[in-house]
Amino acid sequence: MADERQRMQLKLNESDDLSMLFGAHDKNIKLIEEHTSTIIRTRGEVLEIEGTEENAALVTGVIEALQELIRRGINISAPDIVSALKMAKSDRLAFFVDMYEEEIVKDRNGKPIRVKNAGQKQYVSSVKNHDVVFGIGPAGTGKTFLAVVLAIAALKKGQVQKIILTRPAVEAGENLGFLPGDLKEKVDPYLRPVYDALYQIFGTDHTNRLMERGVIEIAPLAYMRGRTLEDAFVILDEAQNTTIAQMKMFLTRLGYNSKMIVNGDTSQIDLPKGTMSGLVHAERTLQNIKQIGFVNFEASDVVRHPVVAEIIEAYEKASLRKDG
Repeated sequence: MADERQRMQLKLNESDDLSMLFGAHDKNIKLIEEHTSTIIRTRGEVLEIEGTEENAALVTGVIEALQELIRRGINISAPDIVSALKMAKSDRLAFFVDMYEEEIVKDRNGKPIRVKNAGQKQYVSSVKNHDVVFGIGPAGTGKTFLAVVLAIAALKKGQVQKIILTRPAVEAGENLGFLPGDLKEKVDPYLRPVYDALYQIFGTDHTNRLMERGVIEIAPLAYMRGRTLEDAFVILDEAQNTTIAQMKMFLTRLGYNSKMIVNGDTSQIDLPKGTMSGLVHAERTLQNIKQIGFVNFEASDVVRHPVVAEIIEAYEKASLRKDG
């Protein structure tokens, strides 16, 4: 109803970096308008927000939270706006600024890497407090990237001596027995997100040097058999494609002073029909072990383009209708 729309005003400070707040060509403001059915106008040092009372109040809260980040010297971009809006809509905006307080590590250009949403914050906290953490949820939630970042942070602090990254080579034919010389080119395409994270923090040359020295090891899951992994940060990616036996084999490799992260998306299982996923089984079997943490990411935790979360939700609804 038109008469339900109200106008609220928000005073801006001269010292605020308004170009950062508004974004290039006002794209940040347009993003907020789009997600809240509001109209935002600039009148000198005042922002006028037109919308329902609830939406106008939500927008005011979001803009004030973003201003606080900018004052702290944090560069904001579209993913930060989307996170603020999501958290405001679920009454968690009070925690939004807190998310940015902790810097996990700096990338090779000195840019701080921080968590992007509540799901990621819970994930980081769980990794700190558990020896083994399962990150379960859709692609795009930053599970792989964050796991690698946390591993690098632990390596830099001297908490571990090496990083081991592995995945079940379902598509690469884990049982082909190919020679190690062929390994890199066969496994690389599936580990692209892992390499992207390593390159962003260490750069290509330094990453390759660390791999040559064995400080970073990337191998298919079959290569973990018979080993005990001590003083290591071990990441199993695409864990939904492990069998129960493979998952048990992997988890029992855990040695002293080591951490394990197991990431996967139970909606993307590529195992032969009738084979139970080791990830699904582990989630049901290991819930009561104190030193194992489970973090479930939602479609709302996706840090890609906002429409990606909507695509995931639409597919989930379609799948539920089919299963029903």
